[in-house]
Amino acid sequence: MKLKDPYTIDVQVQTRFVSEQSRPHDNRYVFAYTITLRNEGSVPAQLLARHWVITDANGKVEEVRGDGVVGEQPWMRPGDDFEYTSGAVLETPVGTMGGTYQMLADDGTRFDAQIPRFTLSIPRTLH
Repeated sequence: MKLKDPYTIDVQVQTRFVSEQSRPHDNRYVFAYTITLRNEGSVPAQLLARHWVITDANGKVEEVRGDGVVGEQPWMRPGDDFEYTSGAVLETPVGTMGGTYQMLADDGTRFDAQIPRFTLSIPRTLH
């Protein structure tokens, strides 16, 4: 039987194209994404920082680093969820995002929670 990793954060993503803020004729495509974090480990942990890698369809890569998410550094007990919505602006109608959240467990262990790479796409662009 495999032991459960005490430092496990599950990351789920939902995306949405924000047409009312986008201007395709100016190569401005706005996307919203909602992230749900769940502490699946056995130790409480706090999200300290984020590191995003954002790539557009032209291959342009932007890295974004910063403290917390949406101005917060949530602390989660095992089983707790934290959800937030943020956004990204691309120069192309399709792109991808992925990265890591830097976490600090209550026992002093620092670990990264992987943000699985996800696609940002205007409707009816990808099948």
